[in-house]
Amino acid sequence: MSKRIVIDLFDGAEELDAVGPWEVLSYWTQAYPEDGWRVDLVTDDGQTRRCAKGLQVVPTGAKADVPRPDLIVEPGGRGARARLADTDHLRWLQDAAENRALVSSVCTGALVLAAAGLLHGRPATTHHAAFEELLALDPTITPCPDQRWVDDGQIVTAAGVSAGIDMALHLVGRLASPERARQVQDGVEYHPAPRTSPMPTNH
Repeated sequence: MSKRIVIDLFDGAEELDAVGPWEVLSYWTQAYPEDGWRVDLVTDDGQTRRCAKGLQVVPTGAKADVPRPDLIVEPGGRGARARLADTDHLRWLQDAAENRALVSSVCTGALVLAAAGLLHGRPATTHHAAFEELLALDPTITPCPDQRWVDDGQIVTAAGVSAGIDMALHLVGRLASPERARQVQDGVEYHPAPRTSPMPTNH
């Protein structure tokens, strides 16, 4: 039986937070089924969600369809703040962690992990503008603002938005092999150029 990855989706999720890891992880699981993993994009009820910038996404199912996930990806976005008070969702994350699932976040998804108590005493990263919020939720967290992703064993966090792609490739390397991660990186042609300089301005 395949090990299961679930990417959580909710109204107001930042599109690339979810779709970036989805691209990497679904390419991996579909191109290399022999590795024994399957990925699903899920919502609380299995219904379509409208993301932060208007993209509407039809999930592959509901959270209840994957009762014992092996890996969770929690995206961020403006809708993540509502998750902070969603006790059912926080309990779902806690239960998954207690059942030894690997739990990860992208961007402000780290706030949700903090609200669930999963970042207590751990190093973590998030969007560069959200560290104050993160530490207000749990001041025991060690902030890592200069890292694209932070792997602290059972919990892995990524910085803002596009950093979720980097984290997903790291997860492929961790769960399969570094060689597999390189194959997936080549397959999705993810080879970022160096950061560009600001465009010149006319005075």
